[in-house]
Amino acid sequence: MPRLVVVLPLEPLRTGDSFAVPDWPLHVTVVPPFKTDFTPVDVAAAITSAASSLTALTAIAGEDEMFGRGDDVPVTVVTANEELSGLHRRLVDALRPLAASPEEPTFTGRGFRAHVTMKQNRRVHEGDTLLLRQIALVDMAPRSDSAGRSVLATFALGQA
Repeated sequence: MPRLVVVLPLEPLRTGDSFAVPDWPLHVTVVPPFKTDFTPVDVAAAITSAASSLTALTAIAGEDEMFGRGDDVPVTVVTANEELSGLHRRLVDALRPLAASPEEPTFTGRGFRAHVTMKQNRRVHEGDTLLLRQIALVDMAPRSDSAGRSVLATFALGQA
């Protein structure tokens, strides 16, 4: 059963790109990881339908915090942004029928806080403007998978 995530990369990705867990390109997670019995093509179609009329988003990097189960993952939180929150809700609603556990709290969006995880020496800084022009569907293969994460589909957000 695939475990997928939907992100807004800070630099464009291409379908077929892959990377190891520590090498994730900087991104804003817009739909947290979820399991599905549906094919990536089905999931991509739902994303396309939900986001086809949307334009690129601009967000501002906020303060640094620690996330994760053990509060040991350094991130920069994105300041409150109604367009980004609206995209999150729209995509969750579109993907809910495809999710294996549609009521899982991390999927449903309660407490959703957009952020950019710091990766090695790569990060954003408080006050940085983030131009979000693309949605990417990524396969969250197990950490032990030598192929790493794989980009299954990308979608350009229309220009404002």
